[in-house]
Amino acid sequence: MTQVLTVSCKLKVSASQAAKLDATLDAFAQALNWVNQNTPEKVVNAVKLQSLCYREIRTRFGFSSNKDSVPLARVAQQVGRRLAAARKSAQQKNRSVKAFKGGFVTYDARIFSFRERDWTVSLTTVEGRERFELDVGSYQRGMLAGSHPKAATLVKRQDDSYSIQICVESEVLEPQNTAKAIGVDLGRRDIADIAHTSEGDNWNGQQLNQVRDHYSRLRAVLQRKASQGTRSSRRRCRQLLQRLSGRERRFQAWVNHCISTRVSGTESLAIVARAKATCSILALEDLTGIRERVNQQPRSKTERRRSNSEAYGPLARGAFYPLR
Repeated sequence: MTQVLTVSCKLKVSASQAAKLDATLDAFAQALNWVNQNTPEKVVNAVKLQSLCYREIRTRFGFSSNKDSVPLARVAQQVGRRLAAARKSAQQKNRSVKAFKGGFVTYDARIFSFRERDWTVSLTTVEGRERFELDVGSYQRGMLAGSHPKAATLVKRQDDSYSIQICVESEVLEPQNTAKAIGVDLGRRDIADIAHTSEGDNWNGQQLNQVRDHYSRLRAVLQRKASQGTRSSRRRCRQLLQRLSGRERRFQAWVNHCISTRVSGTESLAIVARAKATCSILALEDLTGIRERVNQQPRSKTERRRSNSEAYGPLARGAFYPLR
């Protein structure tokens, strides 16, 4: 059994290459919005969308304006596939696809390739084929080593950097039949544990709450100062807020990873490690709708903030899909 994992890799892009990528991103977004506006909303089949407007996409948005017309034709085909997927997803949620903001391009095996010997990727742009070096760490190298990816998505970040999200197929062990189960109870308060298993392992949440409360107070102070004071002090506060952005989220993700997967020192075995050691399955507490239920009860402002920002989902996903 295989599963598809997405590996996000930063690209090293020169100024000339950035201009080509921007042109490709703009053309792809304009094509998506044009097809979405000029085709019936009920059409969700990629082949039918392509038959309706494939030639118009190529001539109108520059996907056949140079010698590299065959790969560019594949880029034009990705427009119909991406719109079809978006419409199917919107229909499941009883919504409609209004517009695409852009900043991404989807690729398949004919217009994207990965080369392991020098850790580069080759992408088709509206101005020809370009090769980019990957700026990756050991985790990405371990995931990509020996792989033959067939799909990827080019993304432009808010800081004007470029990333390629590569889809990698990974083998998954077949689940084994067992009669033993480990129950996992999830909590949040200082007097309780983040997670408590039926095997007696537990992880206290006091340190996590202290860190989260610290960042909450720090953000409140900086946000207040960013709207008052002198011009220079407001600018410095905004810069500090930008530097602090994401730190609490990353700390929470690290804690969840340690609880669900990582084994460290003489501490209790992680949830997944305990399940493997005892050949057990995991039974996690069902917390669906917990925020709606607890928000109906009278609580302080601090308790509301703590419970509404708790990452129950990532901890559960980490137990079932541990990081490598």
